[in-house]
Amino acid sequence: MNGDLMVKDLHVSVEGKEILKGLSLEVKKGEVHAIMGPNGSGKSTFANTLMGHPKYEVTSGDILFKGESILEMETDERARAGLFMAFQYPVAIPGLTFGSFLRAALNARIAPSAGEDGKMPTKKGIPPKEFRDLMKKHMAALKMDEKFATRYLNDGFSGGEKKRAEILQMAILKPEIAIMDETDSGLDIDALKIVSEGVNTLSGPDLGVIVITHYNRILNYIKPHKIHVMKDGRIQATGGPELALELESRGYDWVREEVGTR
Repeated sequence: MNGDLMVKDLHVSVEGKEILKGLSLEVKKGEVHAIMGPNGSGKSTFANTLMGHPKYEVTSGDILFKGESILEMETDERARAGLFMAFQYPVAIPGLTFGSFLRAALNARIAPSAGEDGKMPTKKGIPPKEFRDLMKKHMAALKMDEKFATRYLNDGFSGGEKKRAEILQMAILKPEIAIMDETDSGLDIDALKIVSEGVNTLSGPDLGVIVITHYNRILNYIKPHKIHVMKDGRIQATGGPELALELESRGYDWVREEVGTR
């Protein structure tokens, strides 16, 4: 169970309206899972619930990570435990350089858990030179200019730059389960290839990946072990890479017609 994510019969409501209606999923380290589905099926609700967004209320079911429930954990605690989410629309923070943000995030990730008083332990963290070398190595792999580190976080970034920045965070923070919420949204083909190559490079026995997408095109570059079709707040069908091709040619309506709501 070390590093595995297990979602059991998850029901989630937003402002009193039920969005997830009994979703179950298991993702192990070393696996790549794709979740596909039409708009409004609950994909982003699922991603935000995994990371503990307060807007999303879990009414029943459970989320287990490394064998323990994380429902009572705050978002930062889930991140330090090894969960990571690449956002569809990353927020810009003028005044905070990307390099400073990333070093602070890494120090929080590698720091021990907070003490009983709730305060973070004092720890110098990764030395500046070691961090710069680490960042340069990963930026080169993602074909990012080193000056990128001195720019304000997501401020004035193009769509492709924002997504590369998310993958760079993933490379440096080394999560155990990464959730990519429509990371392919708004990317041209060159940026899509670079982001996909970055994900493929990071994939391995120490990382499980959940790729949430509306379209098949990112799956031409990232090859999932399993594809799940989500509709009406639950997973309606699961298959291999061939399922994505069927969805591309037939759309999503057949899932409900042939599989039904389970």
